[in-house]
Amino acid sequence: MVLVRNSSPTTLLLIITGCLMLQPLSTDLYLASLPHLTTYFAATPVAVQQTLSLFVIGFGAAQLISGPLSDRHGRRPVLLGGLGVYMAASLACGLAQDLPTLVAARFVQATGCCTAAVVARAIIRDAYPPAEGARVLAKASTLLSLAPLLGPIAGGYLQVAFGWRAAFVVLIVFGGLMAFAASRWLAETNQTRNPAATDLAPLLATYGRIAATPTFWAYALPGALSYASIFAFISGSSFILIRGLGVATEYYGYYFAIGVSGYLGGTLICRHLLGRLGLERTLTVGTTLSLIAGLGFLAAALMGAHHWSVVVFAQFVTMAAHGINFPCAQSGALAPFPRHAGAAAGLLGFFTMLAALLAGTWVGLGYDGTLLPLATISATLALMLFFGATILFPYRVINS
Repeated sequence: MVLVRNSSPTTLLLIITGCLMLQPLSTDLYLASLPHLTTYFAATPVAVQQTLSLFVIGFGAAQLISGPLSDRHGRRPVLLGGLGVYMAASLACGLAQDLPTLVAARFVQATGCCTAAVVARAIIRDAYPPAEGARVLAKASTLLSLAPLLGPIAGGYLQVAFGWRAAFVVLIVFGGLMAFAASRWLAETNQTRNPAATDLAPLLATYGRIAATPTFWAYALPGALSYASIFAFISGSSFILIRGLGVATEYYGYYFAIGVSGYLGGTLICRHLLGRLGLERTLTVGTTLSLIAGLGFLAAALMGAHHWSVVVFAQFVTMAAHGINFPCAQSGALAPFPRHAGAAAGLLGFFTMLAALLAGTWVGLGYDGTLLPLATISATLALMLFFGATILFPYRVINS
């Protein structure tokens, strides 16, 4: 581990976790409100899901800028700026009077949120070697799982008691707490700032070198497809469970939390496997579990098992696989680029969000009130994930 002045490992872990937690909170806290937004704004499910889709677009695109900015100006000032944007946009979301305004504010909110996530990943690359970085990410992910576990539960009660705007009040408060913590306790970890990091020609050249590195794709592709597989559940489960299967809004969060608890278990398994199998083969375990989850969900749907327990169990196993896959993918994809960790994190995030956007759009267009469209999407993504990771396995660097 590379010790950085004034930043203890525990302090870094907590700040990293809080930064990464912004993204799941920003989506999961108002998932229970999505079906109700169709009534509030007199809109279709596809239109309402634009509040997720535009968030994903903003989150993905902004990473291409925020990563290099942190390479040039340092992690700390870029993080604080991003948190400021996040809080202002969250306020705009809460005050929105129509759906287009809410969608636009969500896009801006995503740009601030993604800055926090990119900086968190870059901080890990600054402070830890790759294998240790994967373990730190797994620890952070274990704590991070509290957001998707508790967020939908809290969001369901907030929706019933106060309506959909209450979720954004909570996000403003959380963003403020993170800004205070970062300004008070986060030391700068970027000790080799690159003054040319945001110059267009060098930036494009940097992205070109990263994209031309097979090791990057050996980890980035599985990571992106793994996230897309869980985003299919994030964007589609509330409509299926609440509208399709009749689950009460205030109880939806509990069903979602059961599924997300698989992610907590997956991160714990990841930490154990990393010490025994190493980074490369731990990812293989995760992608195999993803395949089992996707094909099992499709088989159950084809056999007519249209029950909430099928959705929740499929989500549980998919989330468990993601808890193994994503810490490995994040650490492995950034490992070859110590001087361009921010840019590599940004490119990884961009492709991850692009995959999620396509998955979420597919879910919205295919929704018919039954399990079959979601199960088909889940199985397709699982097949792409498994075979993509298998083909690219020879390019994984033994770095654990």
